[in-house]
Amino acid sequence: MKDITFKAMAITNEIDLNKIAIHCGIPKKYTWEQPLILRGDILNSILQKDTNALQQVMVFSFGSVVFVNHTHLDEITVFLKFIQTFEPDIDLQPPDKYMDDYSLHIEEIESMELTDKYVVVSEFEFFYPELISTVLAKSVALEKIEEHLGEIHDGLEMMIERLEKGKLRVGNKELARTTAKIVRHEYNTLAYIMILDKPDLTWSNSTASEFYDGMMGFFELNDRYKILKSKTDILYHILEGFSNISHSIRGLFVEWIVVILIVIEVVLTILQIIGWIPSH
Repeated sequence: MKDITFKAMAITNEIDLNKIAIHCGIPKKYTWEQPLILRGDILNSILQKDTNALQQVMVFSFGSVVFVNHTHLDEITVFLKFIQTFEPDIDLQPPDKYMDDYSLHIEEIESMELTDKYVVVSEFEFFYPELISTVLAKSVALEKIEEHLGEIHDGLEMMIERLEKGKLRVGNKELARTTAKIVRHEYNTLAYIMILDKPDLTWSNSTASEFYDGMMGFFELNDRYKILKSKTDILYHILEGFSNISHSIRGLFVEWIVVILIVIEVVLTILQIIGWIPSH
C-alpha cells in the first residue's frame, strides 16, 4: 500500500460544520467533537475534478482542515475558498502560516515508529487517517493559539513598562479589551480544540485508543495544553494586579476630592464667621 500523506492547516477559530453539511446534502447533525469528512462525489463537486478513493478532506469545528492525499496546491486553494463562503472572516493569505505535513508508512515492522514527519505501522487500519488527522488538526490549532498568547503577553509587557515609568493608571476600556482577549484565548483552547477529549472510536477500539494516545504523547498535546493553561492563569494574575492598582488610584483620587471639598467647606465657614464672606 502506498504512503498516505496529510497536510493540516489552522485557518480560523471556528467552522460551522452543519452549514457545510447542509450545503453538501449530508443528512447528519455534527457535534463539536466530530470532524466533517468529505470524499467521493461530494469532494469531486467541491474541487470540480475527480478524486480517488484514498483522497479526502477532514474539517474540524475548531478551525482546522486536514487534506489526506492531496498534494496539489490548486486543490487546496479551491477547497479553502469553498470554506470561505461559509466563514468569510477566514484569511487565506498566507494559508500555510499554521501548517504541518505528515505521512503514514506501511512496512513490516515489529512495533509502531513515530517521528516528526511520519509514522510507520505494520498494517493499515481503517481508523489511522481520522486519528492522525485529529492529532495534526489539534497540533496546528494549538500553534495558532500559542502565537496569539504571545501577542497578549506583548500587550501586557507594554502595560508593565508604563507601570515601571510611573504611569500607574490603566483605563477601564484597556483592561476590558485585554480581559476579553484572555477570555477568548482560554475559550478557544478549552472549548474549540478540546485537547483532552478523545474521538468516539477510541472508546470502542483498544488498538485505536493506544494509537491515538501514542500520537498525542509524541506531539505533546497534553503538555502544550497544560503550559498554555498555566500561562493563561499567569495572565489573569497580572491583569488582576493592574486592576487592583487602577482601582486603588481611583479610590485615592476620590478620597482626595472629598478631603479638598471638606477643606473648602471649612475655609468658607471660617471666612463667614470672621465676617470676610457675608452669610446668607
